[in-house]
Amino acid sequence: MADEKLGQSSHFFFLLIAQEEKKKKIIIMNKKNICFFISNANINKLLIFEHMLKLLKHLGKYFNMMSKVLSKPKKYSVFLGQLNLELQKIGLNSISIVTIISFFVGGVVSIQTAFNLQNPLLPKYLIGLASRDSLILEFSPTMIALILAGKVGSSIASEIGSMRITEQIDALEIMGMNSASYLILPKIIASIFFFPLLVVLSMGIGMIGAWIGALSADITTSEFLYGLKYEFNPFYITYAIIKTIFFAFIISSVSSYLGYFTKGGAIAVAKSSTQAVVSSSIIILILNYVLTDLILS
Repeated sequence: MADEKLGQSSHFFFLLIAQEEKKKKIIIMNKKNICFFISNANINKLLIFEHMLKLLKHLGKYFNMMSKVLSKPKKYSVFLGQLNLELQKIGLNSISIVTIISFFVGGVVSIQTAFNLQNPLLPKYLIGLASRDSLILEFSPTMIALILAGKVGSSIASEIGSMRITEQIDALEIMGMNSASYLILPKIIASIFFFPLLVVLSMGIGMIGAWIGALSADITTSEFLYGLKYEFNPFYITYAIIKTIFFAFIISSVSSYLGYFTKGGAIAVAKSSTQAVVSSSIIILILNYVLTDLILS
C-alpha cells in the first residue's frame, strides 16, 4: 500500500514537473514570438540605428587615429626617408597607369563627341572644346582619383593590414614609436603632393589622345587647337587641383585607417583592402558632388 502511494505521489510529482516545463516552454516561446514581432515591426529603424552606431564608432576611431597621425615626428631623418619611399611607391609607380588610361579615354571622348556633332551647322572646333572641358573638369580629377583608390588605396590597406596581423605595429609601439605617425603620415603627404601632379599629367596626355581621336574623325589640327583655346578659363585647373587634394587625403587616410585596425588573418587583410577601395570610392563621389556645388555654384 505504501509502495502504491509512493508510486502515485512520484507519478504526480513528475506530472507537475512536466507541466511546469511545458509552461516554461510556452512562456519562452511567447517571449520569442513577441520579440520576433517587435523586430519585424521595427526592423528598418533598428537596422538604421545599428548602422548609425557603427558609423559613429568608426568616425571616433578615425579621428582618434588622425590625432596621432598629425603629431610631430620624433626623428625627421627617419620621416624623410619614409616620405621618399612613399613618393616612389604612390607617385612614380602610378605614372604608367595614369598615362595609358588618360590617353585612350581622351581619344574615346574626342571620337564620341565628333560622332554626336555631325550636324553641319555646328562648328567642328566644339570637339576640342568639349574634350577639354570633359577632361579638365571631371575625368582627370575624379576618374583618376577612383582609379588611384583602387591601385594606391588597396596597396596602403593591405600593407598596413599585413603589418598589423604580423604584430609589426605592436613592436613599433613597444619600442616607444608613434606607429600611426610613422606609417601613415608619409603616405598622406606623398598622396597630397603627387596626386595633383598626376592629374595635371592626365590632362596633358588626355589632350594628346583627344587630338589623335579628332584626326581620325577628320578634324584638322587647327580646328581642334582652336577649340582647346576657345574661352578657356584657367580656374578650371585650379578647381580640379582643389578636388584632387581632398581626394588624395581621403584615399590615403581612409585606406590607412582600415588597414591599421585590421583584425584576424590573411582573409581580414583582403577584406580591409576591398573595404578601402569601396569606402574611398563612395566618399570621393559624395565629396565630388559637394565640392562641385560649393566651388562652381
